[in-house]
Amino acid sequence: MTFEDLEPRPTRGAHLVALTREDLDVYSVDELDEQIATLGAEIERRRQAIAAKRDKKSAADALFNFK
Repeated sequence: MTFEDLEPRPTRGAHLVALTREDLDVYSVDELDEQIATLGAEIERRRQAIAAKRDKKSAADALFNFK
């Protein structure tokens, strides 16, 4: 067992909460633009994950609904 095993795991979404509290005054306009692009790509990735999960659920519903 290592010391890392003893540390509590971060809760889900903790990094998102930290982003909302971050001081944006320390960033340049270029850095903020880069962050916006990165966040936009992450939003799209999450939308694709949602669509894939919905597709899987629809397929499962169609398979198990014998109406």
